[in-house]
Amino acid sequence: MVPSVPFPRRPSGANHRATPVPPVPPVDTVRHWYENELGWATVPGTPVHLPTGLRFDVLDVPAEAGYAALRHLGPGSPVAVRADRMRLFVAAGGAEELPGLLDWLEWGSLALDIGATGSGGRVEAPLPPGLARVTGSQGAAVWLRPPEPGREVESSLPTLSALGRGGGDAPDLVRLVETVATGCHRVRLRHRSAQPLAFS
Repeated sequence: MVPSVPFPRRPSGANHRATPVPPVPPVDTVRHWYENELGWATVPGTPVHLPTGLRFDVLDVPAEAGYAALRHLGPGSPVAVRADRMRLFVAAGGAEELPGLLDWLEWGSLALDIGATGSGGRVEAPLPPGLARVTGSQGAAVWLRPPEPGREVESSLPTLSALGRGGGDAPDLVRLVETVATGCHRVRLRHRSAQPLAFS
């Protein structure tokens, strides 16, 4: 007689129902949306990345500072979020202008949490709006203000040349950077004041 082996026991106590994992959007679907719906170039590979420096550059800032800057963006300016970071899409060349702008605005001597990706760089493509709702973000970047298919994104991006240009639709990169820098400094001060004092 073969001894029977008991079935594995379920752990007692906690409810161990498996958390459903949202489906991952197919890379081809994401790539198709960018290339065919928007006309944007993508970088080969997985996940889908967007090259910067061609149609746009990207400023990467703390989300708290980014929300304060939204008023300086045109209605068609794309903005994405990922966790506690915000990606502000600016005109191509904006990343290269950032260090000089920060110096000119007298923020250059402070360590601000502002990143910039420009010519020759790339950023992970945020999930297209419909896919983000269906699949969940699972830590991926998602659009807060998605680009609109059929609309030229370049005309709505913050640019340095918008400064002093009468009647133009493009937002001013200087005002955007000033607002973001101020927001980053406030976040920095808040975090510093929240740290406990060290006593020797």
